[in-house]
Amino acid sequence: MDRIFQVDVIFGATTIQGQSLSNSTLGNQEYEMISGENANFEDQSATDSAMCLPGSLDPSKVSNKIVVCTRGGGTISTGQVVKEAGGAGMVLCEGSGSDSSISAEPHVIPAAHCSYSQCREILDYLQSTTSPPVGQIKIREAKVGVTPSPMMADFSSRGPNTITPEILKPDITAPGVSVIAAYSQGVSPTGRSFDDRRVPYTVQSGTSMACPHVAGIAGLLKATYPNWSPSMIKSAIMTTATTGANDGSGIRDKMGTAATPFNYGSGHVNPVRALDPGLVYDTKPRDYANFICSLRPTSTEGLLPTSPPLPLSDLLIPLLLGADADPFECSQLGGVDGPENLNYPSIATTCLPVSGSVTVKRRVKNVGGGAPTYTASVTEPGGVRVTVQPSTLSFGGEIAEEEKDFTVMLEVHDAAVAADYVFGGIEWSDVDGGHRVWSPIVATTKCG
Repeated sequence: MDRIFQVDVIFGATTIQGQSLSNSTLGNQEYEMISGENANFEDQSATDSAMCLPGSLDPSKVSNKIVVCTRGGGTISTGQVVKEAGGAGMVLCEGSGSDSSISAEPHVIPAAHCSYSQCREILDYLQSTTSPPVGQIKIREAKVGVTPSPMMADFSSRGPNTITPEILKPDITAPGVSVIAAYSQGVSPTGRSFDDRRVPYTVQSGTSMACPHVAGIAGLLKATYPNWSPSMIKSAIMTTATTGANDGSGIRDKMGTAATPFNYGSGHVNPVRALDPGLVYDTKPRDYANFICSLRPTSTEGLLPTSPPLPLSDLLIPLLLGADADPFECSQLGGVDGPENLNYPSIATTCLPVSGSVTVKRRVKNVGGGAPTYTASVTEPGGVRVTVQPSTLSFGGEIAEEEKDFTVMLEVHDAAVAADYVFGGIEWSDVDGGHRVWSPIVATTKCG
């Protein structure tokens, strides 16, 4: 998201910015400040009081003061400890190396969640001033248009796919940080028993926020194209995603490092572009049957919660081809392609030979209408040469949703670079229609 909920912490001649959703404010009044480390009961460890753990703070030392706590327990419960000890407010500091975890939360007292580097300035101030240190916590209006955005959250799942590395995971990324959402008034915004506040809306973060965005886009596509298969809808979402940030750079993680398809999959969802993808990868039952056969499992052990005495193909292939279908054998496919040949909107290959090449098959369907011609452009992964054949796909227009096959050949030319995972992609572009159909490529010479 390109939005943050800012809070200013003002001390001496310095102002630093944190984040918070606290709905209470200390106004313009200055309050004495104290570090939790110096606010312990005599029989309590300064290590515990530095983290403002329950029972560690001496009310006579923190009463009506802003307490600076190092994150050690829960963020909300830490604020409650300060509140119960009589503190006026809290600055919650991230520990060394964990600045990426800063978040806006509905604290029970005026609070600011700040990075480790910023908190060093506060702690240095508390130690250096000869007069009683004072400060303010001022809540600001939410800031929009924050750059760079989007940015990968620290809690977002990462690749590679440890079960089947030939299928790139994650598939997609969507807004999941500081999302304004409807909220049940049956519980408090913190979900804690000590919080008696009730709100109809709150700000939430997590995959539980990202998932509804993607589900909503899928519902929009299904309503617009009721005959589309689930794989066509998935493809439209993936191939129209964006990998750029709003400052002209690529998507990054919370530490500012360039993100990769192992962070964001095909990219950040774009619902408007998804409505007109141009081409889609329609993964059909036979594709899935080939994929299952390519894994050559003899049982479900280790793949499913239970291990019935059935071959995996006996269990799953009827689900794809129909329960009333004739008994299915992998030999009926007339040859089984590798798992990387599943007709998926992304490409992932492992075990690339240092000499020689690997060829991956794909098939796209024209859903943009007309008789377009698409041309492939390639961003090659480091150390890997990529060749698309044919490099131009021309659709006649006489057949509705016409399909075309193409291959992608990957050849290692720098084994040292390709020894680690390397990233690239293919974009099919239709100049007249303005379509851009993007598929990420992940490759490595490593096996497994």
